[in-house]
This record gives sequence, C-alpha cells and structure tokens, in this order.
Amino acid sequence: MHTLIAEGLRKRYGDLAALDGFDLHVPAGVIHGLLGPNGAGKTTAVKALATLIDIDEGTATVAGFDVRTRSAGVRRSIGLVGQNAAVDEILSGRQNLIMFGRLFGLNRSDAQTRAGDLLAAFGLAEAADRPVKTYSGGMRRRLDIAAGLILTPAVLFLDEPTTGLDPRARNEVWTSIREVAARGTTVLLTTQYLDEADQLASGITVVDHGRVIAAGTPEQLKRQVGGDRVTVTLRGRIEETARLLGGEADEENQTITIEVTSGLIDVVRRIDDLGVAVEDLQLRRPTLDEAFLKLTSKEAVR
Repeated sequence: MHTLIAEGLRKRYGDLAALDGFDLHVPAGVIHGLLGPNGAGKTTAVKALATLIDIDEGTATVAGFDVRTRSAGVRRSIGLVGQNAAVDEILSGRQNLIMFGRLFGLNRSDAQTRAGDLLAAFGLAEAADRPVKTYSGGMRRRLDIAAGLILTPAVLFLDEPTTGLDPRARNEVWTSIREVAARGTTVLLTTQYLDEADQLASGITVVDHGRVIAAGTPEQLKRQVGGDRVTVTLRGRIEETARLLGGEADEENQTITIEVTSGLIDVVRRIDDLGVAVEDLQLRRPTLDEAFLKLTSKEAVR
C-alpha cells in the first residue's frame, strides 16, 4: 500500500516549471528521501502534496485522499515541519504543544495529555517548562517535529529539518525521525545532506528541474556509480601492476585503484599471485554523494 502517490504533477510560475511531470510513490510506514539541488522542485512538491498550493496538472493522493478534491482529508492526515521553526520562543515547550493541540481542535485536557506524551517521547520532559528560547538547536527541531505529530498523522513532511544544526543536534533529530517512522507514520524527508538520506531513508527519489531523474534504495543509487573499489599501496612496480590487474595507477601516491567485480578475495589473490610488496589495502564503497553528483550532472547536460 502506498501512502503517497503523485503522477505527472506540473506547476508553473510564469515561465518557470517548478514541477514538470513529477512522480512519486511512497509505501506506508517508511522514511523516504526527496533529494535534489537548490531549486529542483523539492519544496514545491511538498507544498503540493500538503495542499498548500494548487497543481496545474497531474494527480496526487495522500493517505488515500485526493489533494484536489479532498484537501480537508489530506490536512487531517498530515503533519508538516518546514525549514523554519514554527514554535514560539517565549512559551515553554509544553505551552507550545498545548497551543498546537488546541489549534488542532483538541480540548484542553486532551491537549495537555498529548503534549506530555510527546515531550516524553522526544526526550524533552525535563525541559518541558522552560522557555523555548533556552533550548538548543536540536531541541527546538525536536519540538518542531513533535508539534507536527499532535494528531498522530499518517504522513509527516519534513522539509530540510536539520539545516544549520551541528553534528550532535543532527543526530538527536535523526533519532527522533526514526522513532516517528517506527510508530507507523510515513515520513517524506527533503534534504540537501546526502549522508542524512543515506542514514535515514529506505527509498530515495532524486529530482531536478521539477522532474524525477532517479529513484531506488540508497544502495541501488550508489551502484549507478560503479562497484566497490580497492585501493592498494605498493612499494614499486605501480604501472606494471596496474596494467596486469586492470587498475588505475597513481604514481605520485604509489597506489592502484581496482574496481571489484568478482569479490575482494579474488582481488587479493590476484595481487598475491603477482608477488608485489603491498603496504596497505583499503576497500571503498561508492557514496551517495558520488551517485547524486553523477545523476545531477547528467541532468545538467541534457
């Protein structure tokens, strides 16, 4: 079952095609990454799926509700955390969540109960009654995500949730996002941090110029760059060994890089058979950064 379905979405702003035939299929209960360069159409896609903007063409459903004909149903089924914090810095964390609960239609007692549950779930119970202006960046973003979960949505949209955070704060937010998905909420995550998508997402859609240019698991996208590579540091015979092994020689660093096609053990045996003196051997797998750069550079030259 797919919680998010978009087919052929188009949205123009004058001469600019923000979405140009955008497609998306996201199963229920997973974290799905939406990647792309600045201006690729990521935020426009989120706004369209969240019914914040009208689409010009195409169809989309969120949690079974059509974004055009049943927008109220969509809004009841989603949470949205944008790039900028939505919480009030003067209020405490608890007061913020109670306020959001009341805005979503909960009575005061239910809003207080829900606020307490979310503060505990996101590790904010001890800071619940402190003003948000005293929170760290990671705490504020976790409170933001908690606010997006007031009504336990079927889908949570996270638009670049860790922009500007330090590594520790990013890890705190990552933990919270994993916990959200573990409870059954589908998470659509837009991000410019490739390691973030690699760490969190089970599926990734890469978008550029308003259309999808690649989709798959992180491992599938990485394989588009090529297989694993072994870098061997030798004490000599660099050119000769590179030629015999079919690798790429780097005379300056005394290394040979070999693409692994039949397993690491086979590469090691071939090196051993040549009788060369090996100082170091490292296995390196393609990164999502490399896949992203390859995919978007292809798109740029079309």
